[in-house]
Amino acid sequence: MSLLNVGARALLANQVALQTAGHNIANVNTAGYSRQTVVLQTVQGQFTGGGYIGQGVDVQTILRNQSELLTRQSASAGSTQAADAVRAERLSQLQEVFSGGTTGLGAAINDMMNAFSDVVTSPTDITARTVVLTRLDETAARMRTAGDRLNEIQYTVTEQLQSSVTAINSLAEQMASINEQIARAKGNGQTPNDLLDRRDQIIRDINQYVQTTQIPADDGTVGLFVAGSQPLVLGTTASSLSVDDATQFPASGQIKLFFNRPGASPVEMDENVLGGGSVSGLLRFNNNDLTEGRNLLGRMAMAIGMTMNEQQNLGLTLDGLPGKDLFALPTTMPGSTNGAGVGTVSFTGPTKFEASDYEIRFTTGTAGQVVRLSDGKSTAFTDAANLATLQIDGLNFNLTTPGNPGERMLFKPFSTAANNIQALVYSPRDLAVANPINAAMGTSNGGTMQLAGLKATGLPNPPGLVLPANANPAALPPILGGIQLQFNVGPPTTYDVLDRGTAPPHRWPLRSPTPRESPSPSTAGRSSCRAPPRRATR
Repeated sequence: MSLLNVGARALLANQVALQTAGHNIANVNTAGYSRQTVVLQTVQGQFTGGGYIGQGVDVQTILRNQSELLTRQSASAGSTQAADAVRAERLSQLQEVFSGGTTGLGAAINDMMNAFSDVVTSPTDITARTVVLTRLDETAARMRTAGDRLNEIQYTVTEQLQSSVTAINSLAEQMASINEQIARAKGNGQTPNDLLDRRDQIIRDINQYVQTTQIPADDGTVGLFVAGSQPLVLGTTASSLSVDDATQFPASGQIKLFFNRPGASPVEMDENVLGGGSVSGLLRFNNNDLTEGRNLLGRMAMAIGMTMNEQQNLGLTLDGLPGKDLFALPTTMPGSTNGAGVGTVSFTGPTKFEASDYEIRFTTGTAGQVVRLSDGKSTAFTDAANLATLQIDGLNFNLTTPGNPGERMLFKPFSTAANNIQALVYSPRDLAVANPINAAMGTSNGGTMQLAGLKATGLPNPPGLVLPANANPAALPPILGGIQLQFNVGPPTTYDVLDRGTAPPHRWPLRSPTPRESPSPSTAGRSSCRAPPRRATR
């Protein structure tokens, strides 16, 4: 080989080096690009009688400056960061629904209670009563607005999930195509660096949506698996993902990710096995955080509404009529199941409500457990009749049709409670803030007896006075004009219960006061209680 040939070969080798350097510079801002390095090697010398004569330099290969381990760790870390970032963003939106300030729910509730305080101070003031009606309506409106805002958040989450799986499916198709190109190129004996960079970048992009596991094959292709074992990309074949309602409870608002392999049925994947990625973060937010937010809002609406309705029903209006409900609230909510069971849940104890969903899990056709999903606490029941007698967290569960063994029934008692709350009282005269019962001591009493406490235990429209256990349990006539307790000269001390609403007054059987009721000292006298007895403690 001549000196010219050696020089030409050296020029060509260094030209490749310069071209590669230019390639590196040109792609300095290209996402996923790995710097390339030209590896030169000495050309095997030519043997002569005087020894081996060198023949110059040649290009051995062009290497990618990258670490397989670091590339995988980077993809995994990016996946975790994407899940946390999207969830944090959505949680901040959820926090805004419950934010403080003058436009928040707390301010509306405080204003409502302050307005009631003004009515207590001036119970006949129509202006103060009108302000209460305004505050009631405003509180209900803000609860409905908060519920609507949660619906909007769920809608945008669903839209983002749909667009995310569309992007994943597109990237999976691209990766399958690149796998095919890489397999063909490696048949030439050299590594297609730029194709490898593109594939690694696609893997990183997919991991931004859903965390994957990469398994390399001997032909240069890489298999991509989601949820540990589902092959999103296998060689040159790509599968797809989709989001839809949960299979077990389609109407529950729960969203699941499904794996769709050509020629096979969709496989539902739980968000807890997905690892990182924005899809995983969105699913956790929708199925956990947003559900908890709905339950907290619904519990607040039901607890406030039921408590205020009960208190309103205990009082009298300006016209002397029993109070009617302040808020329209649901009384029962149906259960959701894809089995045979049919049931409802009703609200009975607002002070015991828990912000949670519930499941009935049948062990037999009639027996099973009620499970509070927020913490897993369970309550066993033997049959539908036994279940109806149980009050669980202020709720009663009623089965009209039992389920089959192994079936589950989901109850979401608070999820939509705030969306439909309405203020019902429209006239300021209808606020029932008057005490339904009062007592006055007889002016001619000669003893020192004082009224220690007053408690009404009848119904809003009672058939009669409910006497203590040692009294005559016979049915009593309506108490229209109040009652009078007339103490008689003892010992032993006894008193008559007189119905002042009849003419002449109806006298009920004598009884002796209990030790707590016995006046000391006692002389003949009377005490009058006005207005119909009601179930109240004032």
